[in-house]
Amino acid sequence: MSGRPEILFPLFADLTALDGVGPKTMRLFEKLEITRPAHLLLTLPVGGVDRTLRGSIREAVLPGVATVEVEIGLHQPPSARGRPYRIHVRDARTEFLLVYFHAQEDWMRRTFPAGQRRIVSGRVEIFDGLAQMVHPDHVLMPGGAADLPAFEPVYPLTQGLSLRAMTRAARDAVARAPALPEWIEPGLLAKRGWPAWQAAIRAAHAPEGPRDLLPGAPARERLAYDELLAHQATLALARQKVKRAKGFATRGDGRLRAKVLAALPYAPTGAQTRAVEEIIADMASPLRMNRLLQGDVGAGKTLVAFLAMLACVEAGGQAAMMAPTEILARQHRAALAPLAEAAGVRLDLLTGRVKGAERAAKLAALAAGGTAIMVGTHALFQKEVAFADLRLAVVDEQHRFGVRQRMELGAKGRAPDILVMTATPIPRSLALAQYGDMDASVLDEKPPGRKPVETVLVSSGRTGEVIEHLGRAIAEGRQAYWVCPLVDESETAEMAAAEERFRALAAVFGPEKVGLVHGQLPPAQRDAAMADFSAGRLRLLVATTVIEVGVDVPNASIMVIEAAHAFGLSQLHQLRGRVGRGAAQSSCLLLYDPPLGETARARLEIMRATEDGFAIAEEDLRLRGAGDLLGVQQSGLPRFRIADVETQTELMRTAQDDSRLLLAQDPELTSPRGRAMRVLLYLLERERAIRMLSVG
Repeated sequence: MSGRPEILFPLFADLTALDGVGPKTMRLFEKLEITRPAHLLLTLPVGGVDRTLRGSIREAVLPGVATVEVEIGLHQPPSARGRPYRIHVRDARTEFLLVYFHAQEDWMRRTFPAGQRRIVSGRVEIFDGLAQMVHPDHVLMPGGAADLPAFEPVYPLTQGLSLRAMTRAARDAVARAPALPEWIEPGLLAKRGWPAWQAAIRAAHAPEGPRDLLPGAPARERLAYDELLAHQATLALARQKVKRAKGFATRGDGRLRAKVLAALPYAPTGAQTRAVEEIIADMASPLRMNRLLQGDVGAGKTLVAFLAMLACVEAGGQAAMMAPTEILARQHRAALAPLAEAAGVRLDLLTGRVKGAERAAKLAALAAGGTAIMVGTHALFQKEVAFADLRLAVVDEQHRFGVRQRMELGAKGRAPDILVMTATPIPRSLALAQYGDMDASVLDEKPPGRKPVETVLVSSGRTGEVIEHLGRAIAEGRQAYWVCPLVDESETAEMAAAEERFRALAAVFGPEKVGLVHGQLPPAQRDAAMADFSAGRLRLLVATTVIEVGVDVPNASIMVIEAAHAFGLSQLHQLRGRVGRGAAQSSCLLLYDPPLGETARARLEIMRATEDGFAIAEEDLRLRGAGDLLGVQQSGLPRFRIADVETQTELMRTAQDDSRLLLAQDPELTSPRGRAMRVLLYLLERERAIRMLSVG
């Protein structure tokens, strides 16, 4: 099957094919990201209005919507410009007014002939002691109430697009929805009591009451599951394509790993040992590894990744480790250098700043196989970089890497194994949405000797006391970070705030003791400040969130975060993780501007209450929502029209299991259910997934 199946053609026609949609209305629909009838089908009502015909407005809860049959009485045209047109009407029990602004008198008299009866439906309010219905939503002939749904759906709208136009177009789109082959596993469909797709679309657009608008209503839940299933099938196809490309198994003999473990001053945690075993087993299989290594701040991911890289070297291959920034790449290199020395393995660093003869020499050593492990930024994956035998690519993720980049990375070498590390504990629902194509290893234990960090909330009015406290700590030989506030996503404003704070602190402690790091400094200057801080020459480092990830200075035991209320929970947790790495008792001071809003207070309180990154991430998700938590541009999260990643985790898990099972049994999607799954992927515009099949 190549191209979109014919059965879906009506759903991908121009919107102007729908009832009442002209070029002008079409532009309004585009604001709601609706450009095809298929999109309209998946734009479900967000509310509903009870339009039940009643004997009198007295039977309705006012102010509110009422539908009644009335006898039309006296017309009162406006007495002056800008005044409303009023019509006196009477239902079975009481009188009230119909009110129109800017109305044409002849149209009013034609629509509401005195002495005749009409059905009117609209919002009734009491004004100056009189009940009135301003601009009724519906005016019908007696007996016409059957044309009104008892519960009228309300759709999301945009300025200029009326509910009437939206409803009319949606009704036409629903009428075009064909009966489609079933892509959901029959046992699951029966167990959940879900309708077929066409019936679900019809029911979701014709709710009979408020219960039908809930996410758990059978029609809505089924349509949400379709979205999650298409997403997980796309990820499963990406995973299948990656695994299919694997050309070799990597089996090391353990000799280099044994040297490193013998040189460590401590034993790895149970979680580290388990993760290494999972990774080594994956690498030894003939299928390609695509694994996520998820661990909290300080859980020891670097050691796990290094032991995996050594297994490649033992087997005669090479490994690469890629970090999102130059600073982090240098940090990784510094952290790994003593381990590489213990193993007797050649490790090198390649970033965009390495130029000329030095770069040429590094590339030659890499291509000849002399360099066993290369650490770097994305410069590692430029065209001219060639490995002799790349077996494993480790990616330090930090949300800067989506599924597409993981696939591009996999094109280097003879399809290397891929290990993605993330230091941000991700709530399970988001991990499934973002990393559903990967297997996961979780480090849920802290290495021995990590002391809890004492977290204190301090009002910004007491900043002077905080500076005094720092002075005493610095006099005792301790080191500290001072992180400056996030300013409206603006790097320039953040830089200004950091420079101002740096000048103030340098005036107190002396310029030779205080360093400054922010994203707009020349890289060499930034690296020099980091190196001076690491070596202990600087006692205090003023920084923006550049230092959020990966900075490791065990002697630094105080973290001051200015305007902590402006940061997200996961960010605060990452920043706090920069201290508590050495022997000294560490503290984190969260400075805030009172009074705190409810959400900001909840955020800071949870920081004080726990150091468990997974608990913090779940709470952050609850307070902020998924897109916000990961940053929409970087999140890699799909935009679902119906499904809700945050509340429908269990549906997502089912979709993942089901799509993986289907592809294991039918990798080319050629069985009847496989072909139905292709229809779903086309319906939800997942053509990229289909292309993976054809080229796989």
